[in-house]
Amino acid sequence: MIWQDIIITIANLLFTYALMPQVYHGFKTKKGAMVFQTALLTTIGLYASTFAFISLKLYFSGIISSINATLWFILLIQKVVYKN
Repeated sequence: MIWQDIIITIANLLFTYALMPQVYHGFKTKKGAMVFQTALLTTIGLYASTFAFISLKLYFSGIISSINATLWFILLIQKVVYKN
């Protein structure tokens, strides 16, 4: 494991931790709080980053980035389903 993988993993863990309350809040209140375009573009960007990390053999970064992307995808789905 290289030091860059550790730094990217820690940063993505913080982003993932920060998103968890937002996802929970969306389920609890049945509201899609995110702007559709923001959630869509962030989801696409994070999944692209995931593939890039894995291709560079930054496996921990890729795994955490995919979790982060999935949380953004959930926010996107909440926006579509709840249509507040």
